[in-house]
Amino acid sequence: MAVKVSARELLGELLDPGSFSSWDRPPVPVHASPQYRVELEAAAATAGTDESVLTGEGLLRGRRVAVIACEFGFLAGSVGVAAAERIVSAVERATELGLPLLASPTSGGTRMQEGTVAFVQMVKIAGAVAVHKAAGHPYLVYLRNPTMGGVFASWGSLGHITFAEPGALIGFLGPRVYKALYGRSFPEGVQTAENLYRNGVIDGVVPVRVFRRIVHRSLSVLCDGPSALPRNDGDSREFDQGIGVLAAGNELYGPALREGDDVPAWQSVLISRRGDRPGIRELLRHVTERVPLSGTGQGESDRTVVLALARFRGQPCVVFGHDRAGQSPEQTMGPAALREARRSMHLAAELRVPLVLVIDTIGASLSREAEERGLAPEIARCLADLVTLDTPTVSVLLGQGSGGGALALLPADRVLAAANGWLAPLPPEGASAVVHRDTRYAPKLAGAQRIRAKDLLADGIVDRVVPEYPDAADEPTDFSLRMVAAIAEELAELTARPADELVSARRARYRRVGLR
Repeated sequence: MAVKVSARELLGELLDPGSFSSWDRPPVPVHASPQYRVELEAAAATAGTDESVLTGEGLLRGRRVAVIACEFGFLAGSVGVAAAERIVSAVERATELGLPLLASPTSGGTRMQEGTVAFVQMVKIAGAVAVHKAAGHPYLVYLRNPTMGGVFASWGSLGHITFAEPGALIGFLGPRVYKALYGRSFPEGVQTAENLYRNGVIDGVVPVRVFRRIVHRSLSVLCDGPSALPRNDGDSREFDQGIGVLAAGNELYGPALREGDDVPAWQSVLISRRGDRPGIRELLRHVTERVPLSGTGQGESDRTVVLALARFRGQPCVVFGHDRAGQSPEQTMGPAALREARRSMHLAAELRVPLVLVIDTIGASLSREAEERGLAPEIARCLADLVTLDTPTVSVLLGQGSGGGALALLPADRVLAAANGWLAPLPPEGASAVVHRDTRYAPKLAGAQRIRAKDLLADGIVDRVVPEYPDAADEPTDFSLRMVAAIAEELAELTARPADELVSARRARYRRVGLR
């Protein structure tokens, strides 16, 4: 079990030395019995604070941020009327000032001594956080040991990104309460930070010093806008800095393949299936300020996809895409992957940064579980969300683009394709089986269906083909740098245009698809 860290210890480690300035006023008066009054006085003497929460502002690597930190030493960090009023006042002040807000709960839940009125305080806290987020301001959460009950079920679970300290006890119903109610112990290993990370509830488990770096990177992406050059934040040991130079002859602009080549669609399909072909992870090795995120935030995780914040040559964005390294015939993307995709869309729109989508999938899961958990409806929701999303979008057909799982990430303001990328309603073998009841006609069907990048460009489905010389697997670094540069160029152009103009043009684009 993690050692309990006090609110002041947390702020001392999270913020720049000496930069914290308190916003706290004396707690609002609450009705208290004589016994409760004694408990409040004892808690203040023990914790050295006048309530269970400290609020204020400070600097994090020179950036002004608002902070809210629970003090577990004050009545187990419980939240009553006075603590809730302090939290809401801080959230509202952060919103008014336009500051990113860092919240670090550690609490047994709402304060039992104040009964239902304390319980209902979670509503106004959640409401204030929702207003802060709707204004486009980041809300980042760091859960400490323990975070339970109504605190976890309100402002502890509303972060744009959420991390937790190692070994932290995190959950809704406390183990002691569970045992009292049901006469048995709660299953071990469930209410832990590590288990919640594995199951897609939170984004990661890190100590405070690492969370500080994550916050710095995240706010650089979310708050600073485009920069002229990649930024080096001094953490190159853990994150690639992405500054590279293309080899001579492999510049961004050029023929899709070598001069005179006209690679058949079936050959592109085979090339795209090479095990050593660079995927989304290779691209992310060449970006800066990368912050890996994980899961839907709602208890689902799919290892066939990747979600992150990043900068492509100075251009900030949310990145989501298929991870070819996590896929196999037995492990294909399911509904959770698409719900994580929709999380990426929501993040990008709410935080007002562009969205980059990377398509590279052998196809969606064909299973009873996928059907019962809503695979087809999630594809539909992705399509609807992307056509109307109120932020710039770039989609990248990096390799295989098979079926609805690929289509779900396609709609965008600009669509790029690797020279050997392809998009089809089914793998060519599947199309051949449908049309000819035999897979032998797959090469012929691949050509007839116009699935290759060159044909997609001619048909207006793709806007730009990024060269391979002649195969990305033979030049993984140069190809990845070339693709990153192309994405950055598109992002720079799109972010210069009004958002409403982009949405209107995107809707018109897909209205015209297939019409001559």
